Amino acid sequence: MDEIKKILYQYDRRKFLRGSAIGLGGIALSALLGCENDAAKSNKKIITLNDVDENQPLINPHFVPKAKRVIYLFQSGGPSQMELFDYKPKLYEMHGQEIPDSVIGTNRVSGMVSNQNSFPLAGPAATFQQYGKNGTYLSDLIPHTAGIVDDICIVKSMFTEQINHEPAVIFTQTGNQLSGRPSIGSWLSYGLGSLNQNLPSFIVLISQGGGDQPISNLAWSNGFLPSHHQGVQFMTGKDPVLYLSSDAGPEKMDRRRALDFIKEFNLLQKDQWKDPEIDSRLNQYEMAYRMQMAVPEISDLSDEPQHILDMYGPDVRTPGTYAYNCLMARRLAEKDVRFIQLYHLGWDHHGSLHSGIRKATAQTDQASAALVKDLKQRGLLDDTLVVWGGEFGRTSFCQGKLTQEDFGRDHHPGAYSIWMAGGGIRPGTVYGQTDDFAHNIVDGKVHVHDFQATLFHLLGIDHEKFTYKSQGRRYRLTDVAGEVVKGIIT
Repeated sequence: MDEIKKILYQYDRRKFLRGSAIGLGGIALSALLGCENDAAKSNKKIITLNDVDENQPLINPHFVPKAKRVIYLFQSGGPSQMELFDYKPKLYEMHGQEIPDSVIGTNRVSGMVSNQNSFPLAGPAATFQQYGKNGTYLSDLIPHTAGIVDDICIVKSMFTEQINHEPAVIFTQTGNQLSGRPSIGSWLSYGLGSLNQNLPSFIVLISQGGGDQPISNLAWSNGFLPSHHQGVQFMTGKDPVLYLSSDAGPEKMDRRRALDFIKEFNLLQKDQWKDPEIDSRLNQYEMAYRMQMAVPEISDLSDEPQHILDMYGPDVRTPGTYAYNCLMARRLAEKDVRFIQLYHLGWDHHGSLHSGIRKATAQTDQASAALVKDLKQRGLLDDTLVVWGGEFGRTSFCQGKLTQEDFGRDHHPGAYSIWMAGGGIRPGTVYGQTDDFAHNIVDGKVHVHDFQATLFHLLGIDHEKFTYKSQGRRYRLTDVAGEVVKGIIT
């Protein structure tokens, strides 16, 4: 006990001297600069090394942001652009004919079709109609998205270099096909800080029942950034966050005192070892304590009007469904969570595309559109960026046996479609164009790094100036590439 008292005494003495030095230095500096040192007069909080708010932004926006937060509806597996957004009448006409050599060119094919001797074109397993003020063609598989076509911007000219799922997902989410880099949400959590005090700035939701395509937590990793910037996954079931609920027994104030006591020991350890991960541990303890009140409130849908629940669809009351997670995303956006990442599996249609894509769109179309409408009617869409898209597209030629009623499509990184809404995006527009086979981009190419640069731009960040030094090198999300796509911004 005497030894513990000695350590605490030394720590308090050191803290006093450090605080005094900073305080006296601040007084002297303010006198030299002719500044007032009265916090009440300046109407600003004086922050010392002993009173740093981890939720404060690391950087000031480089310019006025158009968006404050992001909801990213990631469709894992590679949605087929020909069946959803990229209307190509030529494919109906040439169903069963070989794709021209001039079209396929030197494009890569995956190992799953490398043994095929024939590459017959497959007509889309959907019909198209024109919607909205500009007569945009959209598939009959996404009627609810068609209903919000004047609120979204469809980008038909996305491309990537990655042809397999995990590296393509990791590349889209972290800017590099190799694991170990920070994800978009982690970069934003680190750079811009949190907009709220009681919830993480980066939350991940994975919907159930979509398919068995695996998704790795490397996609929402903090990489080399401090670990408290990693995405916090909300689970299905009674407790969205594991180990968050308290056991019956200890009183709330007893738990608070226990956390304060643990914090003191962690501060002692931090003072001795200078380990930045101790800061992460402190932040996580405190966040978990605050989340004990905030998370149950977020996940309680009893205050949602019936007409809102109906708008999201019949699955909305089932935790873990895509519809439920979309509604959760809106509720989290209302609480000013900075980055909300949804993952829906089930878009990897190497075979049975007719039935597979109908299942995927039935699970996602209504809720995706409802989220945009719900944000708009609450005045949140103006400063919330919504992104819908996967890691790559699908081939216009068939994988496996081709029939009129059934076929599959392989991975295709050379051209695919996404859509974006809100947060400074130009609504009711289509950007980019592909050839008659939706195989090659002929106008307005948008690389993954361009998309990432544009996302940062909408949040007020110059992607070239936002870097982090790790192992002697300065890294950024967009690596050494990326151009802002100004044609889709208001």
